[in-house]
Amino acid sequence: MTQYPAPVLPIPAVAWRLTGNHWLAVPCIHPADGSIHALGMLHRGARAAIEFAGGPEFIAGAGPALLRPAVRIDGEPFAVGSEPLAWDQSVEWVPSFSTTVRDGTFAVRGTIFAPAGRDADVPGVIYVLSIANQTHAPARVELMADGTLGHRQQRVRTPSAFADAHRVAAGAGDTVLLDGSAVPGPAALAVGADGAPVVECDMGGPAPRFALRCAADVAAGATFEAAFYVAAAPERDGAAATVEAMRRRGWRALLASTVEALRSLEQTTGSVSLDRVVNRNLLFAYFYAVGRAIDDARFYLVRTRAPWNGRGVTVRDWDALTWTVPAVQLADAGLARELILRACEVHGAAPGSGIHYMDGALFEPGFSLEGVAAFAWATERYIRETGDDQIVEEPVLADTLYASADDLAARRHPEVPLYGSEVYPSGAPVPYPYTLHGNAVAALALDVFRRTLDAETAKEVQDPIAVRAAILRHFTTDADGKSVLASAADLRGSVDRHDDPVASMLWLPLYETLDRQESVYRRTVKASAANRETLSLVQWCARLVGPDASSALAWLQEAPLDNGVAAETLDADGAAIGNGGDASLSGLLAYSVWYAVHALGVGAAQ
Repeated sequence: MTQYPAPVLPIPAVAWRLTGNHWLAVPCIHPADGSIHALGMLHRGARAAIEFAGGPEFIAGAGPALLRPAVRIDGEPFAVGSEPLAWDQSVEWVPSFSTTVRDGTFAVRGTIFAPAGRDADVPGVIYVLSIANQTHAPARVELMADGTLGHRQQRVRTPSAFADAHRVAAGAGDTVLLDGSAVPGPAALAVGADGAPVVECDMGGPAPRFALRCAADVAAGATFEAAFYVAAAPERDGAAATVEAMRRRGWRALLASTVEALRSLEQTTGSVSLDRVVNRNLLFAYFYAVGRAIDDARFYLVRTRAPWNGRGVTVRDWDALTWTVPAVQLADAGLARELILRACEVHGAAPGSGIHYMDGALFEPGFSLEGVAAFAWATERYIRETGDDQIVEEPVLADTLYASADDLAARRHPEVPLYGSEVYPSGAPVPYPYTLHGNAVAALALDVFRRTLDAETAKEVQDPIAVRAAILRHFTTDADGKSVLASAADLRGSVDRHDDPVASMLWLPLYETLDRQESVYRRTVKASAANRETLSLVQWCARLVGPDASSALAWLQEAPLDNGVAAETLDADGAAIGNGGDASLSGLLAYSVWYAVHALGVGAAQ
């Protein structure tokens, strides 16, 4: 089978600060000067992310910024970042810094946030600057946001630059409008500020520039604040209207609502360091694996909105429903319910058929048992953890479960109660058609089908007990005189023991196939522990349900990852080396750590 390779992108040299909401991703906030180098949004019509940046090398931090804070005092310019920035981590997902200018006589503070929460969910980001006059004399102060529109691109997995000219123009209500010259264009940005800012636009050259300046006389000991609003829309008039809406609501009210919403999402584990692992990855998954398209305002599940990950905004059913949704469910059961139904609506017609574009169109074919079973497994886990069994009454979910049951039945071996697959959920072709991980998940799905389908149909569903018995019979093999588990088999005597990095045998206790203390499972776990340097992050998460969960938890607690969030490829110490910013995988990490602590009672080994 032909496999479309997912590029493995290097980890950026810049340790980007990031934030965002379901509308706008703000992945590139420079830690040295607080400048924003790129903004991104999902576009259903393009089946892609649309990104605006200061220049084409924005991921590396090269070139001008899309938006940069600056200060003038009595007419003299001072660059924010000329003195080191001290970043505040007190509110996860709201990057804030403090610094000084003019030999420490003026204190500058910056806060960047994308409004979220009730009555605050808008396609925008707000940059608040404040300056405190610590001298004994008044001063004329200007707080500025200036920037360059030097690059616009569309990205599914790899970027494609827009060919039309970049355009910057002054708009109504003292705004600056950023878009392309082609009509119609897919998206536009607008930038505005409180009060009556001075607006400057320079269309000279291929990368037009702009600036907004807010000025005031600041007395000795006093503080001056200015808020800059950036909004996105399918076209420029809507972007300008959204800026006006944010201005009308006021940045203080929007920030208070956002902080309250973020606090409501956070989880506790009893350990400060583990709380940071869980909450940083949970919020990253919540906002970067789930997005609302700028052109239809509906939710879509994607692998990640971070532009330095080669899997881009494509998605597999398994990743979306068993990695992202459980993490969202920890924080926001209402949204998790909506996402399960939305996944059924977008992907349920052909469950498990391969990798999809964000709107459900097929990107790469390749049948996996896990994809078919993901809808039933996500439903079962949602009902168990929320008590909301009424979800099965939703017609779109019912239709998807029937389709999943039919597709699963079509893959059954004619004589053995096991099911075949073409690929692992990692995308790798299976060495033999029948996989241990896939059939363990299939047995779970059969449990769900027997309880949720109508009585006549349920009678025809394979007994999951028979599947689990067949799993032990056909996937147990001998290694040095002792029984261990094989990952795949042809049911004619040939087996493969290589543990797929995503469809790991280590997950079996979670699927109720084996107890975590059973000897054959413990020997399999021990064999994998001998190759710790080659374990993927998914396998480290899987170890949390096994007998050495404490040591795995301790490792994950210390792993640097990609600036604290998940990456597909790690070195032996847990530092990211490729495909960082993996939002779906961050969801798996957050949920697995939470589950190990709260459901299994695991504590980190000392």
